[in-house]
This record gives sequence, C-alpha cells and structure tokens, in this order.
Amino acid sequence: MKYAFFPGCVLHAAAKEALVSTLAVAKRLGMELVEIPGWSCCGASHVQDVDPEAALLANARNLALAENMGLPVVTACSTCALMLRQARAKLLDGTMDKANERLAEIGLRFRGTSEVNHFLWILADTCDDWSSMVEKPLGNLRVAPFYGCHSVRPPEIMNYESHLNPQSLERIIRACGATPVAIPERLRCCGFHAVFPAEHTAMRMTASAVTSAAKAGAHCLLTPCPLCHMQLDMYQPDALSAACGEKPVPVLHLAQLVGQALGLGKKDMALGRHIVDPRPALRQAERAGRS
Repeated sequence: MKYAFFPGCVLHAAAKEALVSTLAVAKRLGMELVEIPGWSCCGASHVQDVDPEAALLANARNLALAENMGLPVVTACSTCALMLRQARAKLLDGTMDKANERLAEIGLRFRGTSEVNHFLWILADTCDDWSSMVEKPLGNLRVAPFYGCHSVRPPEIMNYESHLNPQSLERIIRACGATPVAIPERLRCCGFHAVFPAEHTAMRMTASAVTSAAKAGAHCLLTPCPLCHMQLDMYQPDALSAACGEKPVPVLHLAQLVGQALGLGKKDMALGRHIVDPRPALRQAERAGRS
C-alpha cells in the first residue's frame, strides 16, 4: 500500500528516531510512505488558537498537495492527525469554496479526496497480517500503553475506536508478543500543551503517568504520539525530581516497539536518542526470557 506521508515538524526535528523507525517498519511491512513535497506545519493547535483561518488554509494546502499525489494520507503524529482531520471536516462542511479561492493563487485545489490516517490505525488494522512476521517476540516485556489526548479525542473527528476504552495499542503490544499493563493515565493528557503556560501542572501530569507505570511493573511506556513522547521522555527527569525521585521508566515510540519485535537493526530503531535510555529495560526483559 502506498501513502502520502505527512511527517510533521517533531519527527523531522526533536523525534528523528520516530521518523527513522516509522520508515523502517513501514518498509518491512511492505508499505511505501512517500513524503508530501512542500508540506508545512499542521499548527499543532497553537496556530489554530491564534489564527484559525491561517491554520485552516495551511492544512487545506497540505491536503491539496497530498491529493495531487492521488494517495491517502498517513502521519505518525496524533496531533498532526487531529489537525489534518479537523481541517478536512471543516472544509467539507462549507468552507471549501472560500479556501479554494486562496489556494487557486498558488495553483492548488482541495477536493476532499484523500483520507487522513494515523500510522497507529494501520498497524492495528493489519495486526493479523504482520504478527506472523515477528522474529523476536517480546514475551517478557511489560508495556504500559499511553494514548494521550489526540489519538482518540475529539471522538467525532478521530472516530477510529472508542475514545473511552481504545484497544489499538493493546492489540499491537500483544501482536509483538509483549504484555499490556494498564495504568489510570492511559487516556489522560501528557502535559505537553501545558508545559509553558502551566509548567508545574504539566510536570505533575508527566510524573503521574511515569509513576503509575513503574508501580504497575511496566518495563516501558508506549505512545503513538511524538509530542507525548517528548513530554514523557524529555521532561521525565525534572518531573520525577519534583515528585521526590520515583523510578524512571523509558518511553518507546510505537514504531520502535514493532520494529524491535520484527527484528529490525539498531540503526533502524535509534534507541540511543532517548533521554531515558530504553535499552537496559529491553535487555532485562530479553534476559528474563532466556532464563
């Protein structure tokens, strides 16, 4: 299957390990991700707050570029998925003509022909197919799924699965041979969008998720969103320090877990880029499997 790939800003900068592992997993599974030429930032809800019209036009342009490729869109970022799907819904609900007047100035037109998918959904939908390709079952790895906000909410826009009890991450974890570990924070906000206006609150949210994962005996957290990963990984040392130094828990990108199970190489996983190194926990789980 071929997709118009919208990487988003974070995958191209702070979370290059997510980009590398997503492309490697897609290639192994026979997906062709063709980066949308000339894509721009989705706005990440911040541009939408300041200038909704500019944000809508930016994403109308992104979608029009994808439509010119004749391919469905896929992104590995929950926030990008939400912003693109939200823009598409608004355009189809009556603002298309006005947006197209502006797009015509740069030779583009939005038609509404390209669906927007999350890489999470594609992996979940094809679990039965790729689970037979698993070379290194993660049988002793205990993984705490963390959906965050934008993977499932608002439900009328994301509407892939239940926003109250999603199971896509759990299905993927099991397909990798690992064990899902439930934590109360699995559907809560990671704190990313609050880290500047309300840093103390954001750190408390981060510490809560990490502490719950540690107490539940999870070897790692798993998130399909690079913004959640940034918050839970990058800010984890400070968050735990403020919370009296609880045990750190590494955070994996979705593609890193799947890639690990598929037996992809170290270069493809880029695990050394994390703040909280996940490699010791993965080695510990692997040793437990051999004993």
